[in-house]
Amino acid sequence: MVILRAMQVVLVGGRLIGGGFSAEENPFTPKASLVRYWNKEIRGDKSLRSEFLVSKASPLNAVDSATFAKLAAQNSLPTRLPDFCSAANLFCFPDLSPSLEKHDDDVKFSVYDQKNFTNYGNARAGGADQFKTYSKDGNVVTDSFRRYSRGGAGHDDKFTVYGESSNVVEENFNSYGTFGTGGAGDFTNYQNGVNNPTSRFTSYSDGGNGRSQTFKTYTHEANAGSGQSFTSYGKNGNGLPNEFASYGVSANVIGSGFSNYGEKGNAANDSFTSYGSDGNVPQNNFKNYGASGNAAVDTFANYRDKANVGDDSFSSYAKDSNSEKVNFVNYGQSFNPGSETFTGYGKGAEGSKIGFKTYTPNSTFKDYAKKGVAFAKYNVSSAASGVGDGKTVNKWIEPGKFFRESTLKEGTVIPMPDIKDKMPKRSFLPRSIISKLPFSTSKLGEIKRIFHAGENSTMENIISDAVTECERPPSAGETKRCVGSAEDMIDFATSVLGRSVVLRTTENVAGSKQKVVIGKVNGINGGKLTKAVSCHQSLYPYLLYYCHSVPKVRVYEADLLELNSKTKINHGIAICHMDTSSWGPTHGAFLALGSKPGQIEVCHWIFENDMNWAIAD
Repeated sequence: MVILRAMQVVLVGGRLIGGGFSAEENPFTPKASLVRYWNKEIRGDKSLRSEFLVSKASPLNAVDSATFAKLAAQNSLPTRLPDFCSAANLFCFPDLSPSLEKHDDDVKFSVYDQKNFTNYGNARAGGADQFKTYSKDGNVVTDSFRRYSRGGAGHDDKFTVYGESSNVVEENFNSYGTFGTGGAGDFTNYQNGVNNPTSRFTSYSDGGNGRSQTFKTYTHEANAGSGQSFTSYGKNGNGLPNEFASYGVSANVIGSGFSNYGEKGNAANDSFTSYGSDGNVPQNNFKNYGASGNAAVDTFANYRDKANVGDDSFSSYAKDSNSEKVNFVNYGQSFNPGSETFTGYGKGAEGSKIGFKTYTPNSTFKDYAKKGVAFAKYNVSSAASGVGDGKTVNKWIEPGKFFRESTLKEGTVIPMPDIKDKMPKRSFLPRSIISKLPFSTSKLGEIKRIFHAGENSTMENIISDAVTECERPPSAGETKRCVGSAEDMIDFATSVLGRSVVLRTTENVAGSKQKVVIGKVNGINGGKLTKAVSCHQSLYPYLLYYCHSVPKVRVYEADLLELNSKTKINHGIAICHMDTSSWGPTHGAFLALGSKPGQIEVCHWIFENDMNWAIAD
C-alpha cells in the first residue's frame, strides 16, 4: 500500500505535536489545519493518514495566510501578487517591464534564463548575438525581446537550443528586426520538447530589407501550446526570405497564427517544409497573409504530412497581390483527415499562380480566385485506416497508456508510459483564501486581474481553459468537481464514497517509457466492481485538481519490477473502466487496443501526483 504513516496530532501546552510537525510549528498554519481536518472527516486508523496529500498543503505561515486572506477579501491581491506567488508556491509569470538599457557590443548568452531583452542590437552595424542553451530544462520560462536588432545593418541573431525541455514557456518578440537591412535571424532547436510552448512575434522584420529568418526544428516534440503567433511579420518588407523547416514536427496539439504576415511586402520568399508533420491535431491560421504583396513566392511542402487530423484556415491569403506564386505540395496528407478553409484566397490578385499537388480531401473554398489556380491530384483520399481496426495505431497513442485488465497478472511484461508529472510545481491554497477568489467563466476578467494575465497571453489561455473545463457538464454517469484546496478534495471524495476512505497514488516515476514486469497484484475492495474517485491535475496558478467519479470500475495496486533484475522499482495504482459504452469511438483507447465503445474494458495507470480515492477495505 502506498500510504505513508504519520503520528497522530495532539495538543500539548497549546502546541501541535506529532503528525510530522515540530513542537515549534504554529497550529494555525494551513498544513496544521489540514491535518486536523483529515482527522475530523476521515474515519478509521489515523496513522494511515496520507502524508502525500498533506505535502500538497499551502506552505504559508499563519501570519502570511491571514494577511493574504485579508487582501483577497479586499480584492487587493494583485498589488502583492509577486509576494503572494512566492510565499504560497504558485505558478505565476514574472512581470517583465520595458528596459531602457542599451547594448552596443556582441553578446553571447549561454545557460541563461528569465530575462528582459530590450534595445539589444538596436541600430547595430554588423556583429552577432548568440543565445545558446538558453532557458534549457527550465520550469516557467518568460523572456521578452523588445526592439531587438531594430534598424540594424547586417546584424545576425542566433537562438540555438533555446527553451528546450522546459515547462510552460512564453517568449515575446516585439519590433524584432524592424527596419533592419541584411543580417539573419536563426532559430534552431527552439522550444523543442516543451510543455505548453508559446511564442509571439509582433512587428517582426517589419520594413526590413533583405533580412532572412530561419526557423529549424522549432517546437519539435512539444506539447499542447497555444502555439506561435506571427503578427505583422515582414510587413512592408523588401526581399525577405523566411524558412520554416521541421516546424512543429511530432508536436502535440500545437497551433500557429500568421496575421498580416508579409502584407504589402516586395519579393518575399517564404518556405514551409515539413511544417506540422507527424503532429497531433496541429492548427494553423493564416490571415491577410501576403495581402497586397508584390512578386512573392510561397511554398508549402510536406505540410502537415502524416499528422493526425489538424485544421488550417487561410483568410484573405495573397488577396489583391501582384504576381504572387504559391505552391502546395503534399499538403495535409494526414494520418486521419483534417480540414482546410480558404476564404477570399487570391481574390483580386493579378498575375498570380497557385498550385495544389497531392492535396487533402477535406477543403472548403469561398470567394476563391478562379484564374491562375492549378489543381493536380486534388482530393486524393487519405491513407488513414478506419477507427478501431487495430491495424494502424497513431504514434500519439503512447504504448502502455491504455491496456486490458488481463494484463495485470504477475509476470506480464508491459510497456510503461511516461507517467512523469509535467506540470509546474504548485501548492493548494488554504480555504481562507480560495473561498474569496473568483472561479467561473463569468468572472474571467477578475481572475485575469488577480493573476496579471494580459490580453491574449499564455496565462489568460491557461486560466480560461481550466475554468471552462471545470464548468463542462459531466458525462453520462460521471460526478465531477474541481478543487483548489485539500479540504475541498476531502469533501468531494467523502461525499461520493463515505468517510471511510483511503487515498493512493503511484509511488514514483521509475519504469517510465520502458518495459517493466508486473509483480504482486492486489485488487482493491477484493477486486470487485466498485466506485472510486480519481483526481488529475489541471494547469492553473494554484494547485487545481479535476476530481471525478465514474461507476463500474476496478482498482488495482501492483509492484512494478525492473525487466532484467526483477527487482521492485515502483508500486503503481491502476484503474480499469469496465463500462466504456459512453466513450467516443475515436477515444485513444480504442485506437490503441482496436475495439469500439462498450465492447471492452480499458485500464490506465494513475500518473505521478495524480490520486485515487477508494472505500477502505
